[in-house]
Amino acid sequence: MKILLLGEYSNVHATLAEGLRALGHEVTVISNGDFWKNYPRDIDVSRKPGRWGGLRLLFRLYSLLPKMRGYDVVQLINPLFFELQAERMFFFYNYLRRHNKRIFLGAFGMDWYWVHTCTYQKPLRYSDFNIGNEVRNNADAVKERKDWLGSAKERLNKFIANDCDGIITGLYEYHVCYAPVFPNKTTFIPYPIKPQAGTIITNNGKLRLFIGISKGRSEYKGTDIMLKAAEDIVKKYPERAELLKAEGVPFCEYEKMMNGSDAILDQLYSYTPSMNPLLAMSKGIICVGGGEPENYEILNEKVLKPIINVLPNYDSVFEELEQLVLHPERIQQLKQQSIDYINKHHDYLKVARQYEALYTKKGRN
Repeated sequence: MKILLLGEYSNVHATLAEGLRALGHEVTVISNGDFWKNYPRDIDVSRKPGRWGGLRLLFRLYSLLPKMRGYDVVQLINPLFFELQAERMFFFYNYLRRHNKRIFLGAFGMDWYWVHTCTYQKPLRYSDFNIGNEVRNNADAVKERKDWLGSAKERLNKFIANDCDGIITGLYEYHVCYAPVFPNKTTFIPYPIKPQAGTIITNNGKLRLFIGISKGRSEYKGTDIMLKAAEDIVKKYPERAELLKAEGVPFCEYEKMMNGSDAILDQLYSYTPSMNPLLAMSKGIICVGGGEPENYEILNEKVLKPIINVLPNYDSVFEELEQLVLHPERIQQLKQQSIDYINKHHDYLKVARQYEALYTKKGRN
C-alpha cells in the first residue's frame, strides 16, 4: 500500500512508518517533528514564529498538495495535523478526502472528544480535566477547554470524526472517549515501540530516577507533584537514590539522558503509559505512572504487570518510590517484565501488522 502519515505526536508516526516499511509498504511522513522534540520525518512542515511564519507555512503546504494525493491510506495524527488555525484545516482535509482512497483519524492526544468527555461525562476516575467529579481548573486545563469547546477546533474535530473511514485510539483513555460515540469505526491499537537491543543495566549503587519536564505543562501533567516527591525521596535517602531531570530538550538528547536510569516518572493523571515511558520500558526502565487495571484489561494482559501505578497525589508517588528504594530486590524483575511487556504488546512490527489489517479491512463508512 501507499500510505501517508500526517503530523506527529511523540514519535508515533515515525515509528509506525518504520514498521509499515518493514512490511513492504511505501510510507511518507509529513510533520513538524512534534515541535522541539524534532522526531524524524520525510517532509518537514514546521512553522516559524509569528504571523509571517504562518503565511510561509500555508504557502509551503499549498505547494506540497501534489505530494498529498494518490495514497491508499492517509492517517491524521490529530484533527490539527498541521500548525494552522482550525478554520484553514477544512480545506486541507477536504483536499485529502477527494484525492486519496481512505482517511483515518488518530485519537492520540488533545482533541474535542478528550476535553469534552473528561470535563462533562467523566468516565475516568481522574484525567487531565477531572479528579473524580471535580473539574480541574489549573491554567492549562482551562486553556484547553477554551480552545476546544464551542470553537472552530470543535467543529473540525466533529467533522473529521464523522467523515473519516476509521478512528484509531492509542490509549485506553482516548478509547473510552471515542468508542461510545463511534462504536463501528473506532479501533484500539497500542502505540508502536521499536525494541531496544542490549541487556538490562543494573545499578548496584543508587536508584536512578528520571523525569522529563515539558515547558509550561508541569502542573497540567502532574510533573510538579512527581518531581517534588522524587526530590524528597532523594533528600530522605541521599545514599540510595538520585534524580536526573530533562527539560525541553530534543528527543535524541532526551533519550540519551534517559539511558541507564532505573525508573521513569511520567504523567500523573494517566491510566496508561504513553510513548516516552513505553520507550523507557523497552530499555528495561521501570515506569512509575499510569498502570491502572483498565490499561491491562484493554490489552488482555493478565500476567505481566510491571508498571508501578500511582494515584494522582503526592503521597502515593512518594510511597511507591520509597518502597522501590527500600526493596531493591524488586528492581530486576520489574525491569525484565517491562521489556517483556513491550515486546508482547508494543513491538513496532506487531503494531504495524494491526494497522495493516485495519487499513485493508476498512472501507468508507
